[in-house]
Amino acid sequence: MREESIIMTWPDHARLTELVEEHHYANQGADSEAFKKLRHELERAQLVAEKDIPPDVVTMDSQVQVFDLEMGDRYVFTLSWPNQKKTVDDRINVLAPLGMALLGSRVGQHIEWPLPEGTCRLRIEEVLFQPEHNITYSNMKKRDQLESVYP
Repeated sequence: MREESIIMTWPDHARLTELVEEHHYANQGADSEAFKKLRHELERAQLVAEKDIPPDVVTMDSQVQVFDLEMGDRYVFTLSWPNQKKTVDDRINVLAPLGMALLGSRVGQHIEWPLPEGTCRLRIEEVLFQPEHNITYSNMKKRDQLESVYP
């Protein structure tokens, strides 16, 4: 995985940190290695407000188009939360190696991660949807947050 800092929103970072802490305190064996790697990703993140996140950064729930540098194919993925139901095939869990590689990456950046048969290398081509730059999504998210505080 890449070692330069990644860009994340404060809310995404807080929610992911909470998931890592919950897993740690629950002492669960499943996915322990993935949670350790996610903790490392969170530690090297540069945090910004939602309104300040550049539109070319992959955030949680972003849909991104990537180019496979080895095979020459294009794919579209949506970076999803661990507990999110997989309603469509393009969802990639943030705990998966590809999910962690996508998190905080930017258009034009190359990402890679190990596979049993070698290394997979992708180039981020385009962020097709980013929740922070979608007014409807952001308003729904704020409404849901308010309703959880003021039912």
